[in-house]
Amino acid sequence: MATIRPFNALRPVPERAPQVAAVPYDVVNTEEAREIASGNPWSFLHVSRPEIDLPDGTPIYSDEVYAKAATNFAALKRDCPLKLEETPSLYLYRLIMGQHEQVGIVACCSLEEYDASIIRKHERTRRDKEDDRTRHILVLRAQTGPVFLTYRAQEKIDALVREALTGNPPLYDFVANDDIRHTIWRVPTYGPLVEAFREIPFLYIADGHHRAASAGRARAELNEQSFGRVGNEEYNFFQCVIFPDNQLQILPYNRIVRDLNGMSAQDFLAQVREQFEVVEDGSPSPRQRGNWSMYLDGQWYGLALKDESSRPAGAVESLDVSVLQNRLLDPILGIKDVRTDKRIDFVGGIRGPAELEKLVTSGKATVAFSLFATTIDDLLKVSDAGEIMPPKSTWFEPKLRDGLLSHEI
Repeated sequence: MATIRPFNALRPVPERAPQVAAVPYDVVNTEEAREIASGNPWSFLHVSRPEIDLPDGTPIYSDEVYAKAATNFAALKRDCPLKLEETPSLYLYRLIMGQHEQVGIVACCSLEEYDASIIRKHERTRRDKEDDRTRHILVLRAQTGPVFLTYRAQEKIDALVREALTGNPPLYDFVANDDIRHTIWRVPTYGPLVEAFREIPFLYIADGHHRAASAGRARAELNEQSFGRVGNEEYNFFQCVIFPDNQLQILPYNRIVRDLNGMSAQDFLAQVREQFEVVEDGSPSPRQRGNWSMYLDGQWYGLALKDESSRPAGAVESLDVSVLQNRLLDPILGIKDVRTDKRIDFVGGIRGPAELEKLVTSGKATVAFSLFATTIDDLLKVSDAGEIMPPKSTWFEPKLRDGLLSHEI
């Protein structure tokens, strides 16, 4: 059963929260982070992407970058300031994006339960990314970005969340520059929520696999350095925001490919037609599972399997991202491993099909694929089966912000 634990949050004073709050470190590159943080000394990007304060061309995994992270973090704590809560608490974090609203519980979760697969995974992590965030955690002695978890919704927990919101003024309430509203409350009495989660059999990582894996590696290193450890040290837990599955919004994670593997557009289309029903003047966004949209030579095509009964039955193999990979990207375009092949790239669904058209029209890609979004039920089934989703299968929106609540270890 799942354990959630209150913690002493390190957080900005209320008037600084909108300036401190930053997009997750891994959704922007160095140039984008530098532009976002320009003119804002309080942006948490100075901590999560500290290379923005070093000369252009500084390797992002160099010693100077981690040293700068520590310096910037200390300055932010001192000057912003960031205050450490005197008593441990749970928090509620609400995100509103247009008509969509979701409320999660901010807590610490057990790395032992992560190791034991009570907290379940669906993604394979990359060693270089793990190395980076592990070192970042150890240099700061803090986890500064939450892992995004989900669980199968329970009315008992929903009722406790509603009760905690009633008559409870928020700590922070602001609209970020992307028009997403972020509101955080402290839970007045956390005991009932802690007890309720003891009835939840599994938690699931929705987003943040590298943060979770890095917290585990930091824990192992700190265990090696410590004496007389008892198991309840803060580094044995990692910060999470936990949302019920029925509140989550998954957008598609689309694909662009830089060339047609030596083929002409006509030859490529002929090979695609051997595997798929192809409709010209298709919709830029597929309307249902088992359909794909393809942009080529200024035109959208609709794709569907010629024989839907030929779709594999496995939790992973049946996913639309898997079918596209196994029936088209690999055999026709020669893309064997999307993790390493430089000919393919990925575009989050928040950018819409217009971004795919733009990339093809500009010559940065030759063909683009718009997918129907993977469902939360797909994610839970794959996680329960102990399997791994293909890379870039899910794009969650809205995104949590870094820097509002940090967990010192």
